[in-house]
Amino acid sequence: MIPVNKLLDAVVDLDGSDLHLAVGRPPTIRHHGKLRSLDLPVLTPDDTHAVMKAITPDRCQVELNEQRTTDFGFAFGDKARFRVSVFHQKGDLGVVLRVIPNEILEFEDIGLRPSIKNLLLKPRGLFLVTGPTGSGKTTTLATMIDFINRESQVHIITLEDPIEYYHEHKKAIITQREIGVDCPSFSEGLRRGLREDPDVILVGEMRDLDTIAAAIRAAETGHLVFATLHTTGAAKTIDRIIGAFSPDEQEQIRMQLSTSLLAVISQVLMPRSDDKGRVAAFEIMVCRPSVRNMIRKNETFKIDSVIETGEQMGMIKLDNHLFQLYMNGDISFAEMMKNAQHPTELEKKVKMIAGSKK
Repeated sequence: MIPVNKLLDAVVDLDGSDLHLAVGRPPTIRHHGKLRSLDLPVLTPDDTHAVMKAITPDRCQVELNEQRTTDFGFAFGDKARFRVSVFHQKGDLGVVLRVIPNEILEFEDIGLRPSIKNLLLKPRGLFLVTGPTGSGKTTTLATMIDFINRESQVHIITLEDPIEYYHEHKKAIITQREIGVDCPSFSEGLRRGLREDPDVILVGEMRDLDTIAAAIRAAETGHLVFATLHTTGAAKTIDRIIGAFSPDEQEQIRMQLSTSLLAVISQVLMPRSDDKGRVAAFEIMVCRPSVRNMIRKNETFKIDSVIETGEQMGMIKLDNHLFQLYMNGDISFAEMMKNAQHPTELEKKVKMIAGSKK
C-alpha cells in the first residue's frame, strides 16, 4: 500500500478534486469531473483500514463504530485541506476525500456577478445558496464570507460540518464552529449562537425543520443569515422550504419568508469543453417586491418570469446562463442539456440559432 501522504500528494499535484479509496480497485482520483484510476495496485480491506486509522481522529473512529459512517476535515500540511467521509460498505471500509483549496477565490474566479456584493452588506435577511452535492456551494459561500470579512466590522459565526475553508480575522471577528466538535447540531449551534452577539451567521446546511425555522427567525430578528439546500432553481428552493412545514404552518412561513428572504443563488458545476477545469452556471434571484408578493400568495410558479426580466437587477435564469456558456464554447451541448431545467426549450433555442446562420 502506497503511503497516505503520497496519495494526497498525487491528488494535489494532479489538480484532482476527490480521492476515492474502495476495496477491489486502485486509488481513484476525480479530475475535472471524471474518475481516473491511478497506476497502483488494487486496494485490500487492510489498505482502506490503514488509511482510516492514519487520518481519522479518535472521536470520529468512535462515531464510525457506532454510526457506521463519519465525516471530518483535516489539513495536509500547508498544501491543502480535505473533507473526508469514511463509511462501511459490503463489510469493508470506503474512504472519499475532497480537496478544499487553501486559497479563497474571488468573485471573478468563480464567475459570480459582482452585483451580489451589494446584497452582502445588508444588515439582515436570509441568503440561500443551493445546488446538488459537489456544485461548489461551499466555495461560493467562502468567497462571500471573505468579502464581508474584508469589508465590514461585524461578528461572523459559521456552523459547518466539517469546517472546510479557514477564515482569518480581518475587519470582522469570525467564529467558526464545527458540528460534533464545537456544538452538537446546526439547530443547537444556531440557537446558542444568537447569544454570542452575531451580525452574520452561516448555516452550513439546513438539514431539518428545526434548523430551517431557526434560520428564518434569525434573519427576521436582525441578522444576515446564509444557508444551503440541495435544491436547483429559486422557485423550487422556496417550495422546498415551505413544504418542510405542516400545512397549518405554511401560510405563516410564507409570510416570514416573503419578508426575510434576500436572494437565492442556485448553481451547478460542469467540466469545461476544453478539459481545462470546471465552470459554474448560476441562477440568481433577488427578492424584489414582486417576488415577495408571489411568495405570500403561493404563486412561486411565476418567479421564473421575474428572473427572466430582472437582468438589470443582477438576476439570471440557470438555463440562460447555461446557454451563454454553451454559445461561448465553455461547455458542451451534452452538459448544457444535462443540467438544464427546461432542456426542450434550450434545444429549440439552439436549433433556431443554427437555422439563422444558414
